Amino acid sequence: MPNSSHAPAIPHRQPASGTAADDSQQQPGQQPTRRLPQVEQLLQQPFLAGFIEMLSRPLVTQAVRETLSELRQSEDFRQHGVAPEQIEALIAKRCQQQLRQRQTRVINATGTLVHTNLGRSPLSADLWDEVRDLNTGYNNLELDLATGKRGGRKGLIAPLLRCLTQAEDSLVVNNNAASLFLLLQEVAKEREVIVSRGEQIQIGGGFRIPDILALSGAKLVEVGTTNITTAKDYLDAITDQTALVLMVHRSNFAIRGFTESPDIGEVARALPEHVVLAVDQGSGLTIEEFAPDETSVRQYIKAGADLVCYSGDKLLGGPQSGIISGRSDLIKRLEKHPMMRTFRPSRIVYSLLERLLIHKLNKSPVGEGIAQRTLSNPAAMEARADQLMAALPGYFVSVPAQLVVGGGTLPDEFYPAPALECTDPRPAQQLLDALRELPVPVIATVRQQKVLLNMATLLPAEMELLIAQLKELLLPAPFNATNATEEP
Repeated sequence: MPNSSHAPAIPHRQPASGTAADDSQQQPGQQPTRRLPQVEQLLQQPFLAGFIEMLSRPLVTQAVRETLSELRQSEDFRQHGVAPEQIEALIAKRCQQQLRQRQTRVINATGTLVHTNLGRSPLSADLWDEVRDLNTGYNNLELDLATGKRGGRKGLIAPLLRCLTQAEDSLVVNNNAASLFLLLQEVAKEREVIVSRGEQIQIGGGFRIPDILALSGAKLVEVGTTNITTAKDYLDAITDQTALVLMVHRSNFAIRGFTESPDIGEVARALPEHVVLAVDQGSGLTIEEFAPDETSVRQYIKAGADLVCYSGDKLLGGPQSGIISGRSDLIKRLEKHPMMRTFRPSRIVYSLLERLLIHKLNKSPVGEGIAQRTLSNPAAMEARADQLMAALPGYFVSVPAQLVVGGGTLPDEFYPAPALECTDPRPAQQLLDALRELPVPVIATVRQQKVLLNMATLLPAEMELLIAQLKELLLPAPFNATNATEEP
């Protein structure tokens, strides 16, 4: 079986039940013993070599010791002993459980492009290759090559973002939650922040807008209702203690029906000079044509927002990071904040983001994020479905499905996408588990008790591997004439 991870050979991931490690019955030919081997003796056994390389010797040593300790405390072991093969199986099972916690490549067949549990937005392989030398050697991250003295970290990022968003200046932090927190700390600590009741969102992991305001030291002032907030609501709430009006993108839900939200330009024009207008745009949308119903960073800046914070991956297509774009005087204040050093990203993020922005401005395919690449080429999804069905005839049926961008980007947008429904007779949950147990796990979904592989999120480079793994999982074992003639 192809294995793209180039990992050493290890015992195949064991099924959830029915394994030798789960079976207390001794197999024929095994000789039970009440004398357990020494830890070092077991660590020298070939069956642990692959685990040591992938987990480290200390973690495997811990697994060996824990297994031996459990055996010593087992009444069954004290009465009957244990076969050496069973000791090995128990240790291997424990190592396999550890191995599943290791970061590993997976194949996304869920139909969610920016999948938080699967690493969010995958980077372009060409982009990754382009910055390899910048990150495996030294670079001029904080060196001004003209003077030989210490320089800033941003490089070309600020002028590139100025071209892309029309913002005067920008800074980069490690994620968009940090963007918002830093903004609130610097601009609104111990002062009032006005937020619509319909925009006090909570996203995954318990991130709540009211909680972030409280932690930053800002004081929340709620205005409007869940479904209707007007410009007058914002203006009526302003006092001499108001520092900020914060408008938040509804990242994971939509409100329909009797609703009203003010035009940001109307709010911007009416605000007094001492009040900053900030927008948590979130998704990093910079190409209006890609999602015409969403407001891009550039549109917010043009409408009068003083600061806009957004993600560097998601719809932008770069590494996971947070970006704040807006007025130069405010950006300079944020850069001097003591927390900025806590939030600043590594050179890997800076190099990837800088090169991405160059490609994006040059309209190169390397500058396209996963959502733009996928949605601009629906024929490629159909081609992947045809390729899979041709390789495994009779094992899949093409059915209509949908893809979502995900990641808190376009919560009300669903796009048509082909999916393949597996005809394997096994129960859906059993098959779903088996797909996750493959050497390169395949993450699928279930609909109406059938396993679905959504073609939208499969990457072209992984199709050959996916087909090979599915053949091994689904096709019957080759007929073996020798086994067929053996006595039961």
